[in-house]
Amino acid sequence: MRAWFDSLQPREQAFVIVGGTVLAAAVCYVLIWLPLDQGKRKMEADVETWERSLAELRPLKGLKTSAALGSQPSGANTLQTPVVIVDQSLRTRGLDGALKRSQPTTSNGIRVEFEDVVFDELVLWLGDLSTEFALQVSSGSFSTTSRSGPGQVNATLTLERAP
Repeated sequence: MRAWFDSLQPREQAFVIVGGTVLAAAVCYVLIWLPLDQGKRKMEADVETWERSLAELRPLKGLKTSAALGSQPSGANTLQTPVVIVDQSLRTRGLDGALKRSQPTTSNGIRVEFEDVVFDELVLWLGDLSTEFALQVSSGSFSTTSRSGPGQVNATLTLERAP
């Protein structure tokens, strides 16, 4: 290889040196720099996603439900009718103003309709019903509301106590 290079004219040697340098730089860029840069960008995007998720979960950090502590609903709580349970728990959570209608479906079930209710509060209320009263959502529908701010929904839920 050295003999071939020495046999070239000085102008050709300069051309081969510049071409080889450019080729070596392009190979290093494509095979080393680009994969590292793309990996770094992906990690940054993942970190942003995790930070947003953590920020959304921070308000829930202080909440410890009885389910998380391993306890079951008390016998007294499960003896109340769903109508009474829903009424009392809605007042406790401050959601009674958003309740549009409630109607018993069976002796162990109730259908509730909400209008312009804060979604996060509704989900926390459903968690309370599950852990304290063994009431589960058997069906439901949610729709956005155009009259209120972000995070508010209209909801129709059917709640039932497992036999």
